[in-house]
Amino acid sequence: MNVKHPLLLIALLALINFSSCENANSSAKSAPKPARDLDQAWKDYWYSGTAELNRYTLQQARYGEIREGDAVLIFVTEDFLSDQQVKYEGGPKDMVESVLKLNATKKFWTGVYPYSLMTSVFTPIASASPSLKVSTSAQEWCGHSYSQLNLRGNRYEGLLHSYFMREGDDQFSLETALLEDEVWNQIRLNPEDLPKGTIKMIPGMQFLRLRHRDTKVETVKASLTPVSGANQTKYRLDYQGFNRVLEITFENNLPHKIIGWEETSGEGRDGSLTTTAILTNTLRSPYWGKNSLADSVLRRELGLY
Repeated sequence: MNVKHPLLLIALLALINFSSCENANSSAKSAPKPARDLDQAWKDYWYSGTAELNRYTLQQARYGEIREGDAVLIFVTEDFLSDQQVKYEGGPKDMVESVLKLNATKKFWTGVYPYSLMTSVFTPIASASPSLKVSTSAQEWCGHSYSQLNLRGNRYEGLLHSYFMREGDDQFSLETALLEDEVWNQIRLNPEDLPKGTIKMIPGMQFLRLRHRDTKVETVKASLTPVSGANQTKYRLDYQGFNRVLEITFENNLPHKIIGWEETSGEGRDGSLTTTAILTNTLRSPYWGKNSLADSVLRRELGLY
């Protein structure tokens, strides 16, 4: 190419470079996500039109003592709008993605007043891609907070609204990393895909709110260990930047039911106290339609009295 004017040459080179970047970005955006290999037995269980409700006896460490309470893990498949990141309830379906949703709740008392925590996490089913969204609300008689992470491109965009002065209202952005809150869904999808070794992880949102910690990507050592004498496995997450260990025990066979967990953190007044949860009851039900007084019997079946 014979270009006599140097400014014209610079402009042409810039145009070529811009076009190359555009093509590269377009290729990155359109790159297919790795498919998740799920067999028919998994689909038969999770696409049956019901949710799986699990109740656990909870021994929660708080203010240096162990508090008794209940934890409930609710797993259900759901149509989700990947762009708006809300439940699909009608209209065009081009952005609809099937997700495994977990609603995880804890209720316990400290002295005269109660705590109520709830986390929702939405994990794609067809592709082995990061969870699209996680949100947590925490209520107690001093005040409440709400936090949320949304996957936008290759980052999690976060927000926090809190009663507490040090936290206040905040917006932030994090590099994409495995969410501790999505580990529970990954176990139910396929525990063989759980990462091992030294990994990057965003801690569980309920833990962050109870400890009033900033949301950051942390370094974790992750390991899978068979449970002696049982057809079960334990997934251990050992945080390297601070004193916290989470161990989740689950069944090896489909549907990989979560049997319980232990969480130890040496921070604050809790010292080295260990929070534990042990599965007591499981119920499969389309619970969203069970809202009459007559349906209250299901609470007893679930062990919530």
